[in-house]
Amino acid sequence: QVRLVESGGGLVQAGGSLRLSCAASGRVSAINDMGWYRQVPGKQRELVASITSGRWTNYSDSVKGRFTISRDNAKNTMWLQMNSLKPEDTALYYCNANDESFRSYWGQGTQVIVSS
Repeated sequence: QVRLVESGGGLVQAGGSLRLSCAASGRVSAINDMGWYRQVPGKQRELVASITSGRWTNYSDSVKGRFTISRDNAKNTMWLQMNSLKPEDTALYYCNANDESFRSYWGQGTQVIVSS
């Protein structure tokens, strides 16, 4: 089992920045890909950014150039640096990890609110 705990969400004005963290515990050695997702009420959860164990990254078009995903396997931590935030970035942000058996794990989510 893998446990994921997000932190770093909050209220920020448009144009501001936030840095989300995701701390992993448990069978961390089995983790392969990780990613950040977000969800707003009434909509499907969407991929924001992902990062492989080899640190290849992928971003949704809506955040490309503004957000940066990173991870430190030695610290069992993943981050999402969010700059130039927009009101449409307001959502509940979830940390996700997939292990070598393709099991998917989720954190409890951290709320990001961007005011205009």
